[in-house]
Amino acid sequence: MRASLSIINICCAGLKRTSRLFSSLNLALSTSSSFSEDEVLIRGDYVDSIFGNNDDLLQNVTCISAECMEKYNDLHEFSEDKDSAIYEYHEKAKYNNELNSVTLILENCGWNLGSPNSYNKFYLDQDSIIRILNHLLEESLDAALALYFFRWSECCMGSKHGIQSVCTMIHILVAGNMNYRAVDLILCLVRKNDGEDWWLNLLLRVLHETHTERRVLVTTYSMLVDCYVKENMVNSALKLCFRMKHLNIFPSIGVCNSLLRVLLQSKQTQLAWDFLEEFQSQGLGFNASIISLFIHKYCTEGNLECGWKLLMEMRNYKINPDVVAYTMLIDSFCKMSLLREGTSILFKMTAMGISLDSVSVSSVIDGFCKAGKFEEALDILKIFSLPPNIYVYNSFISKLCTDGDMGTASNVFHEMSESGLRPDCFSLTTIIGGYCKIRDVNAALMFLGKMLKLGIQPSVTTYTTLVDGYCKSGDVDMAEHLFQNMLAESLVPDIVAYNTLMDGYGRKGLLHKAFGLLDMMKSAGVSPDIVTYNTIIHSLILRGFVSEAEGILEELIIRGFSPDVVTFTNIVGGFSKKGNFEEAFLVWFYMSEHHIKPDVVTCSALLNGYCTARRMDEANSLFNKMLDVGLIPDLVLYNTLIHGFCSVASVDDACRLVDMMIEHGINPNEVTHKALVLGYEKKWGQNPTEAATFKLQQILHKYGVKWAELARLHHFWSWARHGTTPTWA
Repeated sequence: MRASLSIINICCAGLKRTSRLFSSLNLALSTSSSFSEDEVLIRGDYVDSIFGNNDDLLQNVTCISAECMEKYNDLHEFSEDKDSAIYEYHEKAKYNNELNSVTLILENCGWNLGSPNSYNKFYLDQDSIIRILNHLLEESLDAALALYFFRWSECCMGSKHGIQSVCTMIHILVAGNMNYRAVDLILCLVRKNDGEDWWLNLLLRVLHETHTERRVLVTTYSMLVDCYVKENMVNSALKLCFRMKHLNIFPSIGVCNSLLRVLLQSKQTQLAWDFLEEFQSQGLGFNASIISLFIHKYCTEGNLECGWKLLMEMRNYKINPDVVAYTMLIDSFCKMSLLREGTSILFKMTAMGISLDSVSVSSVIDGFCKAGKFEEALDILKIFSLPPNIYVYNSFISKLCTDGDMGTASNVFHEMSESGLRPDCFSLTTIIGGYCKIRDVNAALMFLGKMLKLGIQPSVTTYTTLVDGYCKSGDVDMAEHLFQNMLAESLVPDIVAYNTLMDGYGRKGLLHKAFGLLDMMKSAGVSPDIVTYNTIIHSLILRGFVSEAEGILEELIIRGFSPDVVTFTNIVGGFSKKGNFEEAFLVWFYMSEHHIKPDVVTCSALLNGYCTARRMDEANSLFNKMLDVGLIPDLVLYNTLIHGFCSVASVDDACRLVDMMIEHGINPNEVTHKALVLGYEKKWGQNPTEAATFKLQQILHKYGVKWAELARLHHFWSWARHGTTPTWA
């Protein structure tokens, strides 16, 4: 069954179909198609759905029949809203002007439309509509008038335009510099099909058949490719490009950039290079922005060698690298702590006469700050004469807060304010986070007040940082209050915010509130992640509900979640703490079966259970197995075992472990010393504190630990001999 290629169905809001038209026109498309069945086989009902309901394309179109106009007049007489009446009056006048213009132009071209008040029907096929559209453009040079007729005719006749008339309208819009309207029509063509080959071929062919000017055709094809890119139909966009090649047409540089960017983001690097080579073969020159896309891709992958090589080869293509390309590499080098390389690029840019911007210099300064090299950061600031900006200050503040040096961080913050720079949300959130880290939540809250006073809206991260600070300080009520404030300010909590408050509830044993928050998350459309469930499991284990925690683990596995090593470590630690080593090892073996390798924390959890139960033979056996599989013990694990041996008076075994830890570059601390003191007490020795201190000194001396390192333990020795508390922890 043959059917017309109906593409667009655009109906004005509230318009009722009627055979009586104000303009005496009743435009009906011919049911014949200009394409043979051998070329394209399309069922009429499928084609009609291509542009089924696209009200968005006719948001401001007024199409009024004679009957509708009578109702319009009646409504206008009883309008109580003067502003609305005035607007409707102008719309009506605009409608009449456009209608008269269309009627006059068409009559001059030989189209006898009859009297506006008559109801004679005037039938047009698709070819006639195309001729009318072209006549309107030729006579008026107004693409908007042609678009008016295009929309108006479809609304009034209740039928849909064929693909040829749609493509003609697109060309007219491009010729009339109404590209944004042309894109609307092209997007509808693209969205109503999944990019099948027959449809792509049809679009290309019809657009070529209906064009009248090559410049317009080139622009239209570029817009078509761009629309496919925007709709994430990259393969279709590529097919279009290579088929356009046979017409000696290639997309514009801007469209090529968009296509390359999407290819690189989707990790189709080789395909992007192939397209770039094709781009060059068409005689289109590269530019710095295109090459920078590939440099950025290599930098994000950490392949700085290829990024740098590509930057150097840009000159072979007679392209001068711009500051953006260099800055990408500088930033990547600094993020990988290759500060010398990043700095050398700055000097190279200066030698080449490239003007440095604040971003490139600030990236190096930020790298030195993160490495704790403040003097070098300040030197860079002076050498390149960069006036301190908000980004530079934030770099210093961020590192100081990370180190817990809040006194200096606060001074730098105030200096920034005094220099005339207005702190941003990041600056204040960083300061708040720094004070929360050292458990000074009052100072953190004071900076929140300063933030509000400056008129800076706190972010979700700001509130989450404060919630975390109060939770870790044990003030869950205040944390809950801040969370509610965040909701009251229409900020949407993310998964991190929910997990943070849930952890606070778990620490205080408020399991009912933790589970209530879980329900609240689901109601808000926030999907729990593995951290959420790890928090719930850890909270249950802290309260002794190990079996319930294991039940949640089993449910997670059934539902398709992939528990991580933290999940299993919590369960293993819970069972071993209760002395249920059989269940603990069942979980341990389950981890191995599912290729989840226990880490040093998992081993510590199990060893802690053995040591608590004073089953040191089994603890030592597990420790040796752990060493055999390549796990590297940390200070916590060593101290756990040392304390375990000392609790059963096996001081020699404990000292053997102290030897081992120093051999591996881990120095003992006050926990180690306390464990040895306990061991000597168990042996009923005299002066156990002095004995433990002397033994540690002997071991340190045997391994040649320098006095500088011993000086670090000075306060520790003082505490050990005189009972004073060490100032370092």
